[in-house]
Amino acid sequence: MHGLTQFEMYALFGVLGIAILGLVYAMFLRRQILQEDKGTQQMIDVWEYIKEGANAYLTRQMRSILPFIGVLTVVLFFSVWIVSPTPEAQETFGDNARIIIAFARAIAFLMGAGFSLAVGQIGMRMAVQGNVRVASAARTSFGDALRIAYRTGTITGMLTDGLGLFGGTIIFIILGKAAPDALLGFGFGGTLLALFMRVGGGIFTKAADVGADLVGKVEAGLEEDDPRNAAVIADLVGDNVGDCAGMAADIFESYEVTIVSALILGLALVRITGHMNWIVYPLLVRGIGVLASIIGTYRVKGGKEGGAPEAMSAIFRGFLTSAAISTVLFGFVAFGYMRDMPGGWWRPFLATAVGVLLAIVIDRLTDYFTGTEAAPVQEIKKSADGGPATLIMSGLAVGYESTVWAALVIAATIFSAIVIFGNIPGYSTGFDQVSFILYGVAMTGIGMLTLTGNNVAMDSFGPICDNANGIGEMAGMDDRARQIMADLDSVGNTTKAITKGIAIGSAVIAAVSLFGAYITDVGIVDPTALANGIRVSQPQVFVGMLIGGALPWLFSSFAIKAVTRAAGQMVTEVRRQFKIPGLMEGKVKPDYARAVSISTEAAQKEMVPLALMAVISPVIVGLVFQVEALGGFLVGVILSGQLLAVFMSNAGGAWDNAKKLIEDEPRDPANNMGKTSERHKAAVVGDTVGDPLKDTAGPALNPMIKVVNLVAVIIAPIIVQYKYGLGVVGWLVVLALVAAFVWAYRQSSRELEEPITA
Repeated sequence: MHGLTQFEMYALFGVLGIAILGLVYAMFLRRQILQEDKGTQQMIDVWEYIKEGANAYLTRQMRSILPFIGVLTVVLFFSVWIVSPTPEAQETFGDNARIIIAFARAIAFLMGAGFSLAVGQIGMRMAVQGNVRVASAARTSFGDALRIAYRTGTITGMLTDGLGLFGGTIIFIILGKAAPDALLGFGFGGTLLALFMRVGGGIFTKAADVGADLVGKVEAGLEEDDPRNAAVIADLVGDNVGDCAGMAADIFESYEVTIVSALILGLALVRITGHMNWIVYPLLVRGIGVLASIIGTYRVKGGKEGGAPEAMSAIFRGFLTSAAISTVLFGFVAFGYMRDMPGGWWRPFLATAVGVLLAIVIDRLTDYFTGTEAAPVQEIKKSADGGPATLIMSGLAVGYESTVWAALVIAATIFSAIVIFGNIPGYSTGFDQVSFILYGVAMTGIGMLTLTGNNVAMDSFGPICDNANGIGEMAGMDDRARQIMADLDSVGNTTKAITKGIAIGSAVIAAVSLFGAYITDVGIVDPTALANGIRVSQPQVFVGMLIGGALPWLFSSFAIKAVTRAAGQMVTEVRRQFKIPGLMEGKVKPDYARAVSISTEAAQKEMVPLALMAVISPVIVGLVFQVEALGGFLVGVILSGQLLAVFMSNAGGAWDNAKKLIEDEPRDPANNMGKTSERHKAAVVGDTVGDPLKDTAGPALNPMIKVVNLVAVIIAPIIVQYKYGLGVVGWLVVLALVAAFVWAYRQSSRELEEPITA
């Protein structure tokens, strides 16, 4: 089968079996969760509001996305007619290669998009099922509440693991060495859906959150989830669509993209060395990761009393368990399968082990800058005594510093790949050396996302506990249960920030790997096109870098503007409802559905122009400035996007947890602490500023970076063919793309539709 040995065939089917095992484990956990008690009728009533709002959003989102998917499926099908399939595809399928690869790429695109959509939607629906059960369990046991919340999140994690591994493996089993032609479609489908779900979910959740906080907490002095506030249900729904559906799709597409880039770069090493091991090894590593995640996630348990430190310790213990198991098994597999490869078995093993270490370091680094126990958040808490201005300045400083350390960690990781793969006897010069180093970078990404099941479980844990806390407040639960949920919610804020850090790190590593795939693919079509590398000394390359560096800032600006527009409508609606006779006295229920509808409509309206800019911009730069400048554009996007994403994510997370610390203190005028204190009002302002940064613009940069890189890899062979001139048709295409970009720009930069003032 495609030149594989009998062992390799059995191993691949074993990996496929492990992927299915991950999905079976998710179904097993689902059955466990659904058997748990849902609590009192009051709790169920609140939960029903959340469930209905979530279902309405998902249905509307599906209708918005499907036409875009249909058009791109056709485009990807016909893209094979512009540039011939790879030599491996022609060798495998002969005269039928073009039509087979066209169908394979289009079907793989639909598969990637469908899997990404399934991970987000099913994961979110399970999070909604879990939140009320966590609230119910908190009435009797901290340990049970922790267990239910984490295992509900693990369902999403195992869906991400299982579907990502299943898709990549089945495509390789069917197509063999021709798989990279189709895998580009698979990765692009997942990445594009993640961008839609990330942007749409982020706008929805922050429009509701900002509206609820500004009017309910700052103006009216209500509790965070006071049932009289019309925006609270939309806020609780938003936690799910943003941090469950959005983040799950985000990490899923990183999982896909690292497989795609590893197999493309592995194929380059197959051409150089003649060994298929370079392609099979990444799939074996991913299979190990699924097994390790199953064991590690099941170990997460808490005691009967517990508290925030115990919960964080239990979650990190499960994470380290998975990391240790996977690293040991990497060593066994590398020694048994890769020892006859050039350079020896220890090189691929070390690269994957460094990836696991990168995930752990980013975990600890993000926990330090956003966790409630560490100095940065404590410093922000103290600065709140000076009012909103000093608190915001303190948070900005934390965000800026955290960006530096995250960049250094990623730089050290990439440098380690250079050290590990940079001096292989017989392959230590020229293109061969670069190919080995880029493969090493891709393997660090594979290693980093080995613990995807744990990472997604940690992320989903956050909104599940946040929702449970909201249900507890709206249903009037007792103080002990509320404290348990508050502790879990605080931990959830930190785990969300940690997984955002890991998602950003994985996005950068995946983008660098795709950058390597870009260089490799260009070299296949025209060995002379990038023979001298990508030279910054060339003016057009520098132009590309400047444009690429600017794109994440424009994208973030428009994402925040979208939240501002939607939040303005939400503020106006909440103020209007507060004036309804009897509502503030609790005699009349707010119109929760209207608030959900405002966020839903805003999210659908805003996400398409933003996605369009990410897809179109690399095509315009490539066609106008050519392939070397497009490489500079990618470098600019990766560097600028990483720095900006980490800053926004960590600054927002630190502001959020500083607010939580102040809220947890008893009301005491002497030290200006507790809810409704002046320090708390300052913290709410800081948290509100940070919300669109950490939950909309920052996370949306992850899929944006990968969309740009994947589009570049797909169109690079086309651009090379037109390096001597576009012709009339080519310039007409450029003009049409520029017109589409201008339309998207105008849609995203329009003024507020309604004023925020009443």
